Amino acid sequence: MFTGLVQALGEITAKQAQGQAVRLVVRAPGPASEARIGDSVAVNGCCLTVVEIDGETLAFDVIPETLDRTSIGAQDVGGVVNLELPLRPTDRLGGHFVQGHVDVVSKLIDKAESGDGDVRLRFSVPEALEGHIVEKGSIAIDGVSLTVASVEGDEFSVALIPHTLEVTNLGRMEPGARVNLEGDILAKYVAAMHTGRRGTGTGEIA
Repeated sequence: MFTGLVQALGEITAKQAQGQAVRLVVRAPGPASEARIGDSVAVNGCCLTVVEIDGETLAFDVIPETLDRTSIGAQDVGGVVNLELPLRPTDRLGGHFVQGHVDVVSKLIDKAESGDGDVRLRFSVPEALEGHIVEKGSIAIDGVSLTVASVEGDEFSVALIPHTLEVTNLGRMEPGARVNLEGDILAKYVAAMHTGRRGTGTGEIA
């Protein structure tokens, strides 16, 4: 379990094919000093297991299911990813409950400064999350806990303050970028009980 508060930015230093899987190596001095083999780490919002630690780097094995349903496989060497270690029972819950189970991949449609010091990002709403994203509700975008600023048709927007732009990779994104979305866990359970729908079976982009 995570909170969606990014603790560090990591740099992808290697992607090594292992059959249909990928060994992902990330340089992350802070998290690497705390993590242990077998620990979970949220990488761009995707819960991955640490399989190797070498100095300042962490290695993860990414299986085909994860590659199909997230944007992890599209990340290039040199890319910057958001990292968060799992929540401890004594930690403050500063964001919202994030499982690290990516629902779908979305696209950044537009990026604009509002004039009030924040930056507005507008994303597509994939079919799997239709009805789950509500104004003032919570959403995790590449593992970052954010409040939905508005929902219009099949698009939604968030507003990023300078601090979020500085400590996450969202400020570096340009329109067309692929992002991992995880809807609010409470909204998903309510929707499942109401509709009887228990899964999407797809990781497609809207």
